[in-house]
Amino acid sequence: MIPFFQNLGLSFEAAWGLSTVLEILLIALPVMLAVALVIYADRKIWASMALRRGPNVVGPFGILQSFADGLKVFLQETIIPSAANKGLFLIAPIITFTVALMAWAVIPFNSGAVLADINVGLLYVLAISSLGVYGVVIAGWSSNSKYPFFSAMRASAQMISYEVSIGFILICVVLWAGSFNLNEIVKAQKDHVWIINGFVANPLLFPVWVMFLISGMAETARAPFDLTEAESELVAGYQTEYSSMAFALYWLGEYANVLLMCALNATLFWGGWLPPLDIPVLYLVPGLVWLLLKILFFFFIFSWVKATVPRYRYDQLMRLGWKIFLPLSLFFVFAISGYLMATRYGPMREAGMVSGRTYEAKLCADERLPGLPTCKELDAKK
Repeated sequence: MIPFFQNLGLSFEAAWGLSTVLEILLIALPVMLAVALVIYADRKIWASMALRRGPNVVGPFGILQSFADGLKVFLQETIIPSAANKGLFLIAPIITFTVALMAWAVIPFNSGAVLADINVGLLYVLAISSLGVYGVVIAGWSSNSKYPFFSAMRASAQMISYEVSIGFILICVVLWAGSFNLNEIVKAQKDHVWIINGFVANPLLFPVWVMFLISGMAETARAPFDLTEAESELVAGYQTEYSSMAFALYWLGEYANVLLMCALNATLFWGGWLPPLDIPVLYLVPGLVWLLLKILFFFFIFSWVKATVPRYRYDQLMRLGWKIFLPLSLFFVFAISGYLMATRYGPMREAGMVSGRTYEAKLCADERLPGLPTCKELDAKK
C-alpha cells in the first residue's frame, strides 16, 4: 500500500502514515461490525437453548436489533453521578474499548496478512489484554459507589489470577513453536500430527488448550465466571452507574475481547488460517475464511456455556484458578519442555538436528570446524 501512495506523489513518511491509518480502519471497522452481529448471534443462541425466538422484529430475522439498540443508547443522555470523579469516570470505558481493539493488531488473518508482524506478538497480546483491567478498576473507583467498587476489586483479582495460568499456557505454545510471532506459531502447526493442522491434536497440548479455553472465559468475565456483573449481589457490577454511549463502550469492549479470545484459540491451537487437514484441495479456500469459521465455532462454545452452565461462587472461581489451573499449567510447562529436550523435537530439530543426529554432527557434516568431533566419532559414541 505504501508504494501505491508514493506513486501518487506522497513522501515515504506520509505514505506510511496514511497506509497505517487505512490498515487500522480495515481491521477496526470490521471488528466493530462483527461485534454488533455476534451480539445478535449470542441472543439467538441463548433463545434457542431456552426454546424462545429471540430478536425477530427489527430487520429480516431481527438481524438489525443490535443496531437499533446502539442507536437507542447513542440518543440517551449521559448521566454522571454528582460525587463521581468525572474525568476518570468518562475515560474508563474509553480505555476498555480501545485496549480491546489494540490487541487485534498482531492477529494474522492469513499468511503475512497482519497489521504488525512483530517477533513478540504473543507478549504484546498478553500485555494489552492485561491493561483491560484498568478500565474496570477505574470505573468502579471513580463511580464513588459501593457495589461498582466491589465489582472492580473482584475483576482485578479475577483477571490477575487467570492471567498467571494463561502465561504458563502460552509458554507451552512458545516452547513447541519456537517463536513468539503469531504468524510463525500458525506455520508451526502445519501437518503437526499426521495430516492434522493444529497443536490441539497433540496429546500434550490438548489439555493445555482446554485450560486456555476456560481461562479465556474467566479473563473476559463471561459466564460462568461473570462475577463482576453478578446481578444477585452487585446489581450490574462496575457498569451500574453508566448510561448512554459510556455503557455501550463497555458492551462493545466485552464482545471485542470475547472475539479476540476466540481468535487466539484458533491461532494458538487450531491452526489459525490453515485448513483443519493438510489436504491440498482445502487450501483452495482462503485462509481468512478458515480463521473466521474457527472464530465463529469458538464463539458458539462461549455462548453455549453461558446459556447452560450456572455461575460459580467467587471462592470456587479463585480455587479453580490458583489450586487447579496454576499447578496444572506449571506441570505441563515442565512436561513439554522435558519432552522436547528428551526427543530433540520441535524447534530444536529446526535448529539443526536431522534424523536423530546432534547439532554438532550436522555442523561437522557441512564443514570441519575446529574443536568439534567428526561424524564418525559421534556415531561411534551412539
